[in-house]
Amino acid sequence: MTDHPESLIKSLIKTVKEYPRFSKEEIEKLCWMAVHEHKHGVLPSEYDIREIDEELYLKLLQEFKSNI
Repeated sequence: MTDHPESLIKSLIKTVKEYPRFSKEEIEKLCWMAVHEHKHGVLPSEYDIREIDEELYLKLLQEFKSNI
């Protein structure tokens, strides 16, 4: 299990909230996009299948849901 710095989680939460079409109903998708962008340096394309850091995604999602 990887220990992700709290500063990274907070940064990604900010990133998610700043997406143009931010919506609490799509939080899973937006968290996935933020983790993808963090890992690969670009937002995912429509059919992007590159792997992401799933532990980071789940941590972000958990933290995000507890803060909204």
